[in-house]
Amino acid sequence: MYDKLADIIVNYVEINKEDIKPESRFMEDMGFTSFDFMSMCGELEEALDVELDEEAIGNIRTMQEAVDYLESIS
Repeated sequence: MYDKLADIIVNYVEINKEDIKPESRFMEDMGFTSFDFMSMCGELEEALDVELDEEAIGNIRTMQEAVDYLESIS
């Protein structure tokens, strides 16, 4: 799940895949805007065939939190 998410992240922000760490924060460290993050969530729903809970994703700040959440629903 980590690699799949990292592959998607690099399509939204200018960061090298190898620079994405579990503790990397979407907004502060990777440079996501709210719009980028929500667009990426839409792509994740399609790519993983899941439905993301808006409240849950609103609480996600780091790469590891995102991976944990995605693994818990897929």
